[in-house]
This record gives sequence, C-alpha cells and structure tokens, in this order.
Amino acid sequence: MNTHYDDATIEFYSTKALIYAATAREGVSPYLQRFLALLSPGACILELGCGGGLEAEFMMASGFDVHATDGVPEIAAEAEKRLGVRVEVLRFDQLSADSRFDAVYAAASLLHVPVNSLASVLSKIHCALKPGGKHFASYKSGGADGRDTFGRYFNYLSREQAERQYLIAAPWSRLVIEEMTGGGFDGVQGPWLTVLAEKRLD
Repeated sequence: MNTHYDDATIEFYSTKALIYAATAREGVSPYLQRFLALLSPGACILELGCGGGLEAEFMMASGFDVHATDGVPEIAAEAEKRLGVRVEVLRFDQLSADSRFDAVYAAASLLHVPVNSLASVLSKIHCALKPGGKHFASYKSGGADGRDTFGRYFNYLSREQAERQYLIAAPWSRLVIEEMTGGGFDGVQGPWLTVLAEKRLD
C-alpha cells in the first residue's frame, strides 16, 4: 500500500472500468440533492472520485459549474464519454487548489484513502474550498480498515474516527456526521457514514 493510496484498489478500478461504469446505479443519491440545496445557483463544485460521471452529469444539468475528477485514468475516460467534457485524472493526494471551489463533493471515494493519510487529504480539501465552502463525503463504516471481496481497500471509519480525522485536518465551522445503511458495487448492505463540513468564513 502506498502512503496516500492503495495500489491494489487502483488496479481493480483500472481493469474493471468498463464494468464499473456500466453498472452504476440509476438515479442520484438523495444526499446529493440535499447537498446541492445548500449551495448558491451556479456554484463551482469539485467532485473527487466521479466514477462513471452519473452525479457530475446531474450537477451539470442542475446548472452548477462542475470540475469532475477521478484518480484512475480508465475511469476518467469512461466519465468523459458520458459527460462530453474533460475529466481530470487526479488522485486525492495530488489536490493542490487554494480557495478555488464553493464545494467539494466526494461520495464513496475518500473511503479508499488509507486511515493514516486521511487527515492530510482532508486538509487539502479544506484548503481547496473558498471561505464558507462546503464539503460532502460518504464512507462505508465499521471501525477497522480492511478489504472487500474484490480486494479493494476501505478505511471503514467509525463515527468517532471520522470526527477525529476531520477535526485533526482543519478548523471547520460546521461538522455533521450521520449514520445510515447502504450498499455498493459488491451488493452488500452495511453501515455507512455521511459527512457535511463547512469551512470558516474568516
């Protein structure tokens, strides 16, 4: 495992890009719609780990200025086919923007960041946000990191771990963590967390 990402996980998405993009769920998450309702019309959104581009497509159609990215070139290429625009190949640890985005959206993507590197990535996200900017992320939960049946690495954060990582990363003005049940590519239902964080205005 690399310090900031897991090679086996990237290899999985690289070799399964066509299947992964083709089996993306139909319809966007209600959490996305709730998040977008918090933003101003036309807000500039960075999406980290856009996958096949389903939710980026929805955000664009809703009038938002979306910068879609994915850390796997093959996945980014599939998203480009759907969106008709360039999708930047960007690993989370490569993020270097400074106060550029109104929002950073990362659904079911940061859950692949090794636990010891997560605070560093979250700090980069905080830096990329404009003052008052908002961040959403969702994570498979569990409390101990590990791998699924496909060999993909997950940090499987508990609620307490998630709160600790976010507070270590940056001085957010708002941090809301909710627990839920959901599934994934493996078809297994289990515990998830959603995180809504907001950067201070000052």
